[in-house]
This record gives sequence, structure tokens and C-alpha cells, in this order.
Amino acid sequence: MAKVLIIGAGGVATVAAHKVAQNIDVFGEMVIASRTKSKCDALAADILRREGVTARTAQVDADSVEQLVALFSAEKPDIVMNLALPYQDLTIMEACLQAGCNYLDTANYEPKDEAHFEYSWQWAFRERFEQAGLTAILGCGFDPGVTSLFTAYAAKHHFSEIQYLDIVDCNAGNHHKAFATNFNPEINIREITQKGLYWEDGKWIETEPMEIHQPLTYPGIGPKESYLLHHEEIESLVINYPTIRRARFWMTFGQQYLTYLDVIQNIGMSRIDEVEYEAPLADEAADGKQKSVKVKIVPLQFLKAVLPNPQDLGQNYDGETSIGCRIRGIGKDGAEHTYYVYNNCSHQAAFEETGMQGVSYTTGVPAMIGAKLFMQGLWKKSGVHNVEEFDPDPFMEQLNVQGLPWHEIHDGDLEL
Repeated sequence: MAKVLIIGAGGVATVAAHKVAQNIDVFGEMVIASRTKSKCDALAADILRREGVTARTAQVDADSVEQLVALFSAEKPDIVMNLALPYQDLTIMEACLQAGCNYLDTANYEPKDEAHFEYSWQWAFRERFEQAGLTAILGCGFDPGVTSLFTAYAAKHHFSEIQYLDIVDCNAGNHHKAFATNFNPEINIREITQKGLYWEDGKWIETEPMEIHQPLTYPGIGPKESYLLHHEEIESLVINYPTIRRARFWMTFGQQYLTYLDVIQNIGMSRIDEVEYEAPLADEAADGKQKSVKVKIVPLQFLKAVLPNPQDLGQNYDGETSIGCRIRGIGKDGAEHTYYVYNNCSHQAAFEETGMQGVSYTTGVPAMIGAKLFMQGLWKKSGVHNVEEFDPDPFMEQLNVQGLPWHEIHDGDLEL
């Protein structure tokens, strides 16, 4: 019998697990594991209530290769869906190799002690996965993931030469919080406070954080100020589509969010290095003086602990996201064309279906689709592969079926 094992019990894992349950005829059996088993148990109970499907749970420390290997060897899943933290990509991939399991994730590896991410660490596993006859699918969320497959679909059906690619990500929702991040605060703030990076004329060009920005008009939403960021899918897309002359990634932020973020940086709360803090203890010493203990804390991790949990934002979240690819190049007919392919996702509709907001939904659904295509044998080849290396057609078809319908605009104004 088929089996999928999900690592993680956060917002993305919650959505993916619900969607696996909705497609249980393909997946067969589901196991959910994370460091905190009670979170897995609560998720399994919600899946049973909403979907009528039973999921088993397990406890595992995803930082421990030994624990992961023991779990994978006992469960023998057909595929492991890594929906934990990017810090844990390498330990989970290593454990998959040792236990003989296939692998899928939604975000590339980054080290805990450096706000930097790139695919080189995971691409280094290619030969070992090939020799083991195992498949590793990298970046199967929305961006990276759907945006990469939007590009692959455009190359397959509409363009003989993609020359300019702009990935645009707008969240026009309102969670009615003073400041909150839509996914893990630590990962989110690390990502957007580092320097921008884009590809042009065969080289990488670095910018200061949030230095380049302009208003872009999003379908059904209107104009939103959009900021150039570094994002991982560009790294693989410019390799797999070498005709690309320029590739950039843009994301929207509201002014209130940026103001809070500026304060967080200025007061040192976005730091990822340890600082020493002398913490007072509740009980007093015999001489009546306050007792204390010196502890080391990472400011950004402390900030994460006091910010709203992204999993709790869904209930009051309204509005929608709009994410897509704006492409210009030479069409199959030899003439220049533009192409805009995108999805709009309602936060409220996502919450009603899965209990999570739209940002988790747009990442969790594609992860399930990638795993489903693997289970069906459509996305199955030895080695380590970014999603655009697979056939985009069945994935694009499943987006429409699974809750993320996409739309096209041919020869429109790309604004970029």
C-alpha cells in the first residue's frame, strides 16, 4: 500500500495534509511527524473531522539524522514531504538517502547562523540520489514551485525563447494585526532583510535591501508597491532556461509592515547572532538580593516567540493573494510576445477549507500536487531536480482541480 510521510505541523503542513486526505485514493496512507507530537495529533484530529480520513502521527527531531532514519526505516514511506524549516533540508535529505526514501520540499536550504540561501548545498546530493535510484523534488511550493512551472509551461507552449522574466507576488490581504508575518517569522524576516539579487546579461546584480521598487497592477486588486528581492527559483530558472536575459522577483509590502520592520532592524531585533542576557529569577537570594542567571538568546528567535503565530491568522484574514509570472520573449511564431500567467487566492476561502490563511494554502496545495504526481509515476526520475525539470502540464491541470486556478493574459502590458 502507498504511504506518504509529512514532516512538520505548521500552516503549510496543515494545508498539505488536508489536501493529501482529499486525494487519499492516490496516497493510500498518511503519517504526520514533528518535534511536538501534540501538534500532529491535533492536526490528525482536524483531518478526521473535516475529511473523514485517519492519519497516524509520530514524534521526531528533524535536526537529527539518526531519529529521522529510524522513523523512515520503520514507516517505509514512498515519499517524504519536508514541510518543516529550511534549516532541516539537509538532515532530511541525508536521512532519506540512508533509509531509501524519495524526497520533496518547498524551500531551499539555509544555515541557521547566516541569512543566506542557495541551492548548491542540495544540488550536491544529485549523484547520491541518482545512484540510489531515488527522486528528490526541490522547491514545490508556490514561489518557488508554481512560478517555476508557470515558466516551464510558457516555454513549452508559448515561447521559443524566454528573454525577460518577472515573478510578482502580491498579498493584498488584511489579517487585522499591527504586525505579523504570513509564514515562520524568523524565516520571513531573514529573507526580506537581506540584500536583493537579480539576474541580468549573464551575471548576478546585488542591490541594497528593498532598494528597487515600483507600483505594479495586480488583477482584481489594483496597484501595489512592489519591491525587488532575492528569491531562490531564479537561481535554477536561469540555468534551465539559458535564453533568459533578465530575471527578477518582486513582492508587495504595506507601509505599516515596512515601518515596523524598519524599527525591528534599527533596535537589533532582527539579529541572528547570540547575545548574552542576564535574566532575573523569581526567587530571592538569602540576603534578599535579586538572583539572576546569564542566558544566551538570538534576538530574532525571541521576536518570533512574541509575534502572532501565522497559523492563527486565518480566521480574520480577508482579501486575497495574486502571484504570477510576467514573461516577454520570442513566441513560437517568431514574433515578440508578452505573457502573464497568475493565480489569485482568497484568504477566507482557504480558511474555510483548511483552517489556514491563503499564504499557507498557496504553498501547501502545490506540495501535495508534486507528491501526487510522484505517486502516480508522472514526476519520478532519479536524482535531485527543481520542479521546472518535470512536465508542467499535469501539474497545471491539477492546480485547477485542487483549488488554485490560473489565468492568462496574452500580449498585455507587463509594466516592467
